[in-house]
Amino acid sequence: MPGVHRSLGQVMTRQINSYEEAEAYINGIPKFTGKNSLEDTRLFLKHIGDPLKNRKIIHVAGTNGKGSVCAYLCSVLREAHISAGMFTSPHLVTMRERMAVDGHMATKEEFMDAFAYVTERLSFLPPGLAERSYHPSFFEFLFFMAAVYFEKAGVEYVVLETGLGGCLDATNAIDHKMLCILTSIGYDHMEYLGDTLPEIASQKAGIMRRGVPAIYPVRQKGVAQKIEECAAAIGAKTVPVNPEAIKDIKIKNKTIDFSLRINYYGYIGFTVSTCAVYQIENAALAIKAFDWLADERITLPVLREGIRKMAWAGRMEEILPHVYLDGAHNTDGIGRFLDTVRIQPCTGKRRLLFSVVKDKQYQDVIGMLALSGLFDVIGVVQLQNARALPLHVLRDTFGQYTGSACKAYDDLDKAFDELVDKRDDEDRVYIVGSLYLAGEIKALLRRPRHDQF
Repeated sequence: MPGVHRSLGQVMTRQINSYEEAEAYINGIPKFTGKNSLEDTRLFLKHIGDPLKNRKIIHVAGTNGKGSVCAYLCSVLREAHISAGMFTSPHLVTMRERMAVDGHMATKEEFMDAFAYVTERLSFLPPGLAERSYHPSFFEFLFFMAAVYFEKAGVEYVVLETGLGGCLDATNAIDHKMLCILTSIGYDHMEYLGDTLPEIASQKAGIMRRGVPAIYPVRQKGVAQKIEECAAAIGAKTVPVNPEAIKDIKIKNKTIDFSLRINYYGYIGFTVSTCAVYQIENAALAIKAFDWLADERITLPVLREGIRKMAWAGRMEEILPHVYLDGAHNTDGIGRFLDTVRIQPCTGKRRLLFSVVKDKQYQDVIGMLALSGLFDVIGVVQLQNARALPLHVLRDTFGQYTGSACKAYDDLDKAFDELVDKRDDEDRVYIVGSLYLAGEIKALLRRPRHDQF
């Protein structure tokens, strides 16, 4: 048949009949496929029927806080009984977490339906992709599956989180957007995004579009200036969230109250159900988004309740009494994590368990943790991941600051047993670092040995 190419995908996916096989196939994609151009992503989106063309798109980019902002947005939409799909990354335990509708991740059956559709379309490629033997990257494949899943679910809104960067991210193949949101910018993925915060911000700002509002915090002045320059260059609308717009912060045991100035009402009180002070800014960005959208279904009571109800795994999540799990893994994230630890009262010992991948700024991050003086007991464990920072490097890097105070654990079970299971009632335990660590902890907690908690 002219213009049709029988691809690698047809051969490799012919015998895939279960969720586990599909997940293994997607995990194997990086072994034979690299990054594709944004134009190729657009071509394949069109090839699968452009499933997001009739959805209201809110696009979120940034270094830290992207997932939380997406979760706040979808929590409010759910409270308003407005159907919404959410595409986020990475996942903690299962790939199905990356695509959710109305707060529920895709079932195995829904995941397989989307997988089957994408692989079927991959089995014959149109001109423009055929000659290049195109195959989606790992991230693209899941993005395409989410798009198909959201179309079939008939959602009204789609909240998209970028994977890496913004300008060249696969999600940026979508041009019709209602809103863009840029969260906190920090040093991460510098080999791709640049060496300075303004350079990184410029890449993240690539999600903006002419005439589309872009909401962003004005906490980092050089970053805000770069975002405003990028917006002016393309004619995007800027919606800054200034520090003075947030006041009356009251930190409680498990919640934080604050007031935010919004256009129609002035200063209005909100509550976030977390002890993480950094979530105030993330919630404020989501609130500003709805303030700008002015959807009459999202009333003030709905907005308040949606913000209050939001829960997001692995972000200062209290997984057991006085045991907190946080995915901070770069200098900006660790700084904000430490801000929260400082304000939490502790009459016992503060215990830390840390791990990270080797391509992060682990020296700077470990230095911040060690020099904070906040932790009485420090443990490190190596991740079960090809990108893991070796255990001896973790131990030796902490040792530069803390001497013998850092203990290296050969496996996560042993670390959890000593730092968590054997803690005193007055102690607080913080498990922080890579989201891969958060995923391993989540998997560990599902085992029967922890049923007593």
